[in-house]
Parts: sequence; C-alpha cells; structure tokens
Amino acid sequence: MKTRRIFLTVCLLGIFSVSAFAQSRTISGVVSDRQGPLPGATVAVKGTKKSVVTNLDGKYSISVKVGNTLVFSSVGFPSKEIKITKKTPDTVNVLLKELHVELDEFVVVGYGVQKKSDVTGSMSSIAGSEKTSRRMRRASRAKVRPVYEAQDYYVNSEEYSNHAENRFLPAADQPLSTFSLDVDAASYGNMRRMVNQGQLPPKDAVRVEELINYFSYDYQQPTDGHPVKIVTETAVCPWNAKHKLLRIGVKAKEIPSEKLPAANFVFLIDVSGSMEGATRLELVKSSLKLLVNNLRDNDRVAIVVYAGAAGEALSSTAGTDRQKIIDAIGNLTAGGSTAGGAGIQLAYKIAEKNFIPNGNNRIILCTDGDFNVGVSSNSELEELIESKRKTGVFLTVLGYGMGNYKDSKLQTLAQKGNGNHAYIDNIQEANKVLVNEFGSTMYTVAKDVKIQVEFNPDHVNSYRLVGYESRLLNKEDFNDDTKDAGELGSGHTVTALYEIIPVGVENTYGGVDKLKYRKNNKPELASTDYSSELLTVKLRYKKPDKSKSRKMEIPVAVNDDKKLSSEDFNFAMAVAMFGQLLKDSDFKGDATYPKVIDLARKGIGEDKYGYRKEFIRLAEAVNQLTK
Repeated sequence: MKTRRIFLTVCLLGIFSVSAFAQSRTISGVVSDRQGPLPGATVAVKGTKKSVVTNLDGKYSISVKVGNTLVFSSVGFPSKEIKITKKTPDTVNVLLKELHVELDEFVVVGYGVQKKSDVTGSMSSIAGSEKTSRRMRRASRAKVRPVYEAQDYYVNSEEYSNHAENRFLPAADQPLSTFSLDVDAASYGNMRRMVNQGQLPPKDAVRVEELINYFSYDYQQPTDGHPVKIVTETAVCPWNAKHKLLRIGVKAKEIPSEKLPAANFVFLIDVSGSMEGATRLELVKSSLKLLVNNLRDNDRVAIVVYAGAAGEALSSTAGTDRQKIIDAIGNLTAGGSTAGGAGIQLAYKIAEKNFIPNGNNRIILCTDGDFNVGVSSNSELEELIESKRKTGVFLTVLGYGMGNYKDSKLQTLAQKGNGNHAYIDNIQEANKVLVNEFGSTMYTVAKDVKIQVEFNPDHVNSYRLVGYESRLLNKEDFNDDTKDAGELGSGHTVTALYEIIPVGVENTYGGVDKLKYRKNNKPELASTDYSSELLTVKLRYKKPDKSKSRKMEIPVAVNDDKKLSSEDFNFAMAVAMFGQLLKDSDFKGDATYPKVIDLARKGIGEDKYGYRKEFIRLAEAVNQLTK
C-alpha cells in the first residue's frame, strides 16, 4: 500500500511538472513596419520587466507563459498587444503602423525614452507625417546598439538625487567650509557607461568629486603615527585665469593585502527579476568570483540573497573552501520582486553573528537599487542603515544595471552607513574595485573623516568647493563626534578642490554688499599675525574601532603657488573641468573639451593601469558628441 502511494505521488508530480513545463512557450518572429523589418523594437511581457529588442533584421525570440500578454512597441508607432494562448503559434510576426500625430516631445536615448530637451536642446518640431516617421525610425535605429539581450532594455527609470551646485561664499562672513570626505567613485563608471553608449549622462548623474576620485594620485604616505596625511597645492584655475585653485589631497596608510586582518564578508546579492541579464546578475557573479579567488584561508564568506523575501544561500564558509563559495554564487538565478530592506537586515544579522573582533567585518551589497517591497523609500533606507552603523560592520555598495538603476538609493546606503559606493559596468571595473584596489575598497583605516577649511579674508575674497554637494556639513559638525562622515580604506587617496577668488578680484557670480554695521567691513583681527597664510586645512578622523576623533591641521601659505603644476594636479583639474562641462556648471568659465584633453595629457604620468588614457578617450568622444 505504501509503495502504491509513493508511485501515485511520483506520477502526480510528473504530471504537474509536464503540465508546468507545457505552460512555458518560446515565441519568435519578425516585427515590421510598412517599409520592412523594424530593428530596435521592444517586445515586452506585460506587467513584468522582461523584454527583448529586435535585431537588425527585426527578429526577436522571448520565453513566455500561456496567459501572458506580449507588448510590441517602437518610437513613432502605437503599441500592439497579443495575448498568448494554447492556440497561439510559435511564430508571431507583427506589423506596426505609424502614429500620425505630433511627436516632438521624446527621442530614443540608449536604453529608454528621455525628454528631447534633456538631450538635444533646441530642436524644430517633428510632425507625424509619413516622411517624418521614416526619419524618426532611422534616428531610432541609429541610436540602439546591436545587443539583444532580455532585461537589457527598459523605458528609462534611472533615479538620481538632485543637489544645488556649490556657489561662491564670501570669506569675510563665512570663512569656514566643512564637508565629509568622499571616497566613492560610482559616478565615473556610470558616466563612462553612458558615453560608451553614445549619449551624455543626465546632469544629476555627474558628481564632480567622484569623477576626480576615481583616480589614484601620488601622495606621500603618512609617517607621523596618524593613519592619514594631508597634502596641498595651489595653481592658477584653468577655466578662469583670474582665480586660484586649491587642491587638498589625503593619503590613507597603505597596508599590504597579506597583512590585512581576517575578513568576515557577507555577500548580499539582489536576485530579483530586475537583475536578470549579462550586465546585471551574471556580471555580479563574475565580479564576486574575482574576489573569492583572492580570498585568504582565514577569510570567511556568507551569502544572503533577496527577491520577494530574503534568505541565506550560504552559511559563513572559510576561504579554504573557495569552490563551495564559487558554486553557491554560480547557482544564483534572478526572478521576483525586490525586498532590499529585508535583505539588508538579514545580512547585518549574519555579519554580527560571525563577527571577528579586530577583523574586517563587511557586507558587500550587489544590486541595481530597485527596491520595491517592504523598506524601499530613501528615507526608510536612511533610517534603517543609520540604525546599523554602530554594529562595527562596514558596507560596500556595488551598483549594477542599466535603464532602471537607482543611484539615489545606493548613495543613501553608502553615505548614511559606514560605506563606499562603486558602479560596475564591466568585468574590468570589477577587477579594479575588487582586486587591484582590494585594500582601499574593503578595509577601513579611518572612519568619520571630515575636512574643515578656514579661509583668511585678508587674501581670499570668495571661495567655492568643487563638488561634494551631498557631503556638506555644518561648521559645528566638525567637532561633533556623533556626526557621521566618510571612510578611508587602506592606501586610498582622496582629493578635494576649491576655486578661490583672491582679494582684489571682483566676484562676478553674485557676492554681497559691503556690511553696514561692521567696522572697516572686516572681522576682528586675531592676536597672532597670520598675514602670510592663505588658509588652514583641518581634518578629523576616528580609528575604525574608536568613537573619539583626533584632529590634524596644516596652514597653506599665500605664496604657495608653483610655476608649474604637478602632473597629478593637472590631471585632477582636467577631470574637474570635464565634470563641470557635463553638468553645464554656472562656474565652468571658459572651459572647453579640447582644454580638458590638453590638460589631461599633461597629467598622464605613469598610468600603470591605463585609467587616465581611458579618460582622455572618453573626453575625446564627448567632444565629438557635443559638436
């Protein structure tokens, strides 16, 4: 009797499996218009994020289930929907007819649709005539790259935070400038991805300080017992010859990889449906395998995944068992909604459970940031991550994906927690972040690092901080050890630039009237003569396991200008100029892309990995795109 029940159960399971399998269909065909095959048309499963794009011959192939509805669409055409039933043939050819209405509001860009004004500026109306429709289709075809992979194309829903650009502040009234030192570089990789697709990034996607800090600079190692060292340099501003530019460089103590403390890593991996595809989950898997291959025997890795819910895919495993970790990564597949908040909570719980005292305890989050279940808003995520900040567990955020990338959420996670943020657009970038820069990415030597600059109004009319808009602090925050700030990893270099209007040079960007109720319109003079100083740079930091900060400070002399700027300074100035041009900054002065290229070439230096030469190629490409 028992044998009979087992047999019946097996049979029923087999029937259900065959039935379920039968519900899956592969539908293929050709999408055309009146002129012939239509490349670049989108074929999407309605109500999901699953989609493919037709190739140069208008062909497509997509896996669906009975009951799904396929939506066929392309710019200049009304979409067409076809419901898949048991009787639907495996080959479905679709004819799209032109839309005869005015279509001057939108153009196709990269993976999605953006307002024409955001991309092309002033442009004459595009009427919906047959001739215009053909012109629009030709433009559409020219802008869609010939890669036809499911999940790679969406209506553009990327999200970026908006921060008003820093303006010039008068040194007489506001002599203190305070900010959290930023070690992120995600904006550069994201910008590079867009430029390589033949489009300019949205202004809000460009964070100038992250472009500058994508590159390492040759700063001296700390030698005075502090884990960080401050260096400064001043020069004539390359986009406004009447102004000066101050470079503040910070170098973190470099610790050889073999001497780094044992690591307790938790890989927190987004396996929701939006992560399907070669540039998403498959790239995540390849990236993490690079890291696993460089684990030491005393390192440990646990894997937490989340989609509609969160779960532990691999309990904490020693680095001696690399193949087990690699196999667990290789078995991951994408599907479902995105409960990112639940994943973060579980990852911290597991990291704390396996906490290594005096070790490197870190969560590595890999996601597109498209959270849509549970804790998902920026404010909710900020509250969640701030509650985890005191656990002693650090956070590395690796962003992936295109078209639906939620940069604003990942910035919140990285900035409000003890974390850093990088964008991975290809395996070379994964190798840079996870192998070449392993120490600076994965091991913190100083936390809550803050900078405060005091400008001498005897020599400085006005100043502005270039970038760091999302990292600004109140002047009182500098001495407040409860205020969170940035982290520095082993060997990391961080650079900040100030544009300075000297006394005697008019501030043409606004300024303020002379004060009526202050004698001689000057602040009270200090008892000590500091007339030879242009400014003073102060820095506060905490050791990773401490709660009390230490302060460092160095003065910068008035006559500190060099006749020739260093190679590093030339390159940093070129990148800053490039970023301001991309943002169409109010303060870009007489900057041009050819100036960027010429100045960057003067700052190539050793360029061990070719990153600076790659920047010059990107600048050359943007120069052509903007002509």
